[in-house]
Amino acid sequence: MLCLGIETSCDETAFALVESGRRLIASKLISQTEVHRAFGGVVPEVAARRHLEAFNPLLSELLVEASSVLAVPASDVLSAVSAIACTNGPGLIGTLLVGLAGAKALAWALDKPLLTVDHIQAHVCANYIGTELEPPFLALVVSGGHTQIMHFKSYKEFEIVGQTIDDASGEAYDKVARILGLGYPGGPAVDKLAAQGNPQSYNFPEGQVPGYDFSFSGLKTAVMRAVENPRSDLAAADVAASFQDAVNRVLFRKTVQCAKSYGVNQIVLAGGVAANSDLRSRFEKVALVEGFKIFRPPIALCTDNAAMVASAAFFSGHEADLSVGAYSRR
Repeated sequence: MLCLGIETSCDETAFALVESGRRLIASKLISQTEVHRAFGGVVPEVAARRHLEAFNPLLSELLVEASSVLAVPASDVLSAVSAIACTNGPGLIGTLLVGLAGAKALAWALDKPLLTVDHIQAHVCANYIGTELEPPFLALVVSGGHTQIMHFKSYKEFEIVGQTIDDASGEAYDKVARILGLGYPGGPAVDKLAAQGNPQSYNFPEGQVPGYDFSFSGLKTAVMRAVENPRSDLAAADVAASFQDAVNRVLFRKTVQCAKSYGVNQIVLAGGVAANSDLRSRFEKVALVEGFKIFRPPIALCTDNAAMVASAAFFSGHEADLSVGAYSRR
C-alpha cells in the first residue's frame, strides 16, 4: 500500500509518500516558523492562508522527488497511490480544513479511498517508519499542545493513562523561552541554552499531581519569579537548564513508572519535545540500565510532518466519505 499523507494541522505544510506504513518514499515540508516568529506564536488565519498558497506547488515537488524512487514519470505517481490520508484533528480548524479539502479533492479526482487520522496518534506512528516496532508499548507524547502517556495494546487500540491538567510541556517551553527573551519557537532555544547551564542552580518545583498526570503551569510561574527577582549570580543558561531538568525529570520518572506498572518493556517518544536532547538522553540511559527498548523518531519526524500521517493511515486510519469534518480537540 502506497499512501499519500497530508499534514496541515498547525504551521507546517507537508506531503509524504509511505509504503505499507514503514518505508518512506518521499517527503516535502514547508515550515512557517519565520512567518510567525514576529508574533511570538502561530496566527491561525495567516497559517491557513500560507497552507493554501503552498499546497499545489509542494505537492508537485513531492511527485518529482517520488518519481525517481518509484522509477515512473512524476505525472504517473498519483496513479500508483493506494489511498489519500490527512490529519483532520486535533489542531487549528482553519489550517486543518485546508488539508482536508485538498485531500477530499484528490480522493475524489483519483477515485481513491480517503483516510483520516488523529494527529496525536500520528505522532506515535512516526516511530513505525524504518523500524520493526509493534504493540504493545507505552508512548510519551510531548508537544506544544499535548502531554500524554498512552498505552497501545494494538495498532488501533490504546488508552490515555496520564496527561497534563494545564500547560503542555511544549507550551511551557515556549512560555519560558519568552520569559528569557529567547523568541519563538521556544523548545529548541531553551534546549540549546540549557546545555551551557547548571541544572542544579535552581530547585524548581514539580507539579504535585497524583498518578500519571502532569502539571507545568506552576513551574512556569516559578521561573518567572526567579527572573523577576534575580540573584546576584543569575544566569539565563542556569535558569534554562534548571527548568528543563524539572520538566524532563517528571516526564521521565512517571513514564518509566507507568511502563513498569503495565508490564511493558517498550517505550516510545513522540511529538516536538521528543527532539529535546536531554529527554532523549535520559531514555537512552534507562534502556542501557534497565533493559527497556526505546524508540524515538529522527529529529525531522518529531515535529509535525506528513510521513507520520501516512504511516498512521496504514496502521489505524479511518476510511471516510467526503462529508467528514475537522475538529480542534478530541
